[in-house]
Amino acid sequence: MTESFNPHQGLIIVRTEVYGPSGVAVLRLALDTGASGTMVNVGLLSAIGYDPSLAPDRVQVTTGSGVEYVPRLEVSRLKALGQERTNFPVLGHTLPPSASIDGLLGLDFVRGQVLSIDIGLTSTAQVSYRGS
Repeated sequence: MTESFNPHQGLIIVRTEVYGPSGVAVLRLALDTGASGTMVNVGLLSAIGYDPSLAPDRVQVTTGSGVEYVPRLEVSRLKALGQERTNFPVLGHTLPPSASIDGLLGLDFVRGQVLSIDIGLTSTAQVSYRGS
C-alpha cells in the first residue's frame, strides 16, 4: 500500500477508519514514529460509542506539555495504510482544536512490518507499507 503526501506541508497524514459500537469515524491521524502507541481524540471515540471514562486501564504518557494519565481502550477495528487491526488498543487524549489532526498513528500499528518513507525533492512524497 502506498500513500502520497506533500513533504512541504509538515505532518504525514494517514486516512484512518475507526469502528465503534455506534458507528465509524474517518480520521486524520499523523504518522508518528516517535509515538509508541496510537492516540485518538477522546471526543471522536465518544462520538462512535466508546466511553473513555469507563476504560479499565490508564496509561502514563509523556507529551510536549508534561506527563499525563490517559485511558487505554480497545477499538473493535482500525483501518489504515491498507491494513486492518481488530481489538486494537488506542489511547484517548484531548487534543486542542488548533491541532488540525484527530490523533497519532503510532509504532504499535506498524511494528513488525516494513514501512518506507520517501521524502524526495519533488512536490509529492510517498509512504509505503507492506504488511506480513
